Amino acid sequence: MIPIRDTAPCNSTPYMTWSLMAVCIAIFLVMQVMPYELSYKITYLYGMVPNRYANPQWGLAYGLPFDGYLSFLTSLFLHGNWLHIIFNMWFMWIFADNIEDRMGKWRFLAFYLICGVLATMLQWYSTPTLVIPVVGASGAIAGVMAAYYFLYPFEGVIVYFFPIVVRLPAVTFLGLWVIFQLYSITTSTYVPGATSDSALWAHVGGFIAGAILHRFFLRKDEVV
Repeated sequence: MIPIRDTAPCNSTPYMTWSLMAVCIAIFLVMQVMPYELSYKITYLYGMVPNRYANPQWGLAYGLPFDGYLSFLTSLFLHGNWLHIIFNMWFMWIFADNIEDRMGKWRFLAFYLICGVLATMLQWYSTPTLVIPVVGASGAIAGVMAAYYFLYPFEGVIVYFFPIVVRLPAVTFLGLWVIFQLYSITTSTYVPGATSDSALWAHVGGFIAGAILHRFFLRKDEVV
């Protein structure tokens, strides 16, 4: 189930959304042409490795000194592979412009980053001994999707639902997305042998953060 576009009109140019996308894409492309050893080191230094903070001595032994939790922020701008960056930026393209429209660019930036950091914190809390980097804008984008869920519940989302294209209310599409995240968490947690390479708790954490916080970042003329 892949969203193609939404139907909500946007009354301003989403410069901050485009800027965030440009930064993520530029970093990803630069890292693709780096020597593997250098990109690997950057991913571990600036991606959020949970065990680095749960066990600082382990981090020091592996060349990951305490960084003041900086990676909770910097990890939002790193992506693991082409599919990762494409899907994240595609969801950002569809849903973020309307949220920036309702918040204004600087409030939107603060909202986006706070949701991303809180999402990463929940991922760390849920998997504190994980020794691989958690990277990606998914948690921040989940916060944006939550804001869209509450601000545009009945706008249409055009979805490719193999083998057909259908129009769903945003509340239905995003509700199904949340249900899928919770199902994946349950499966990976309780089904023997089941694993996931996605930061599922970050997705849920970002959505919860966005659901709670979005109203505090709306422009005054947008609060109802």
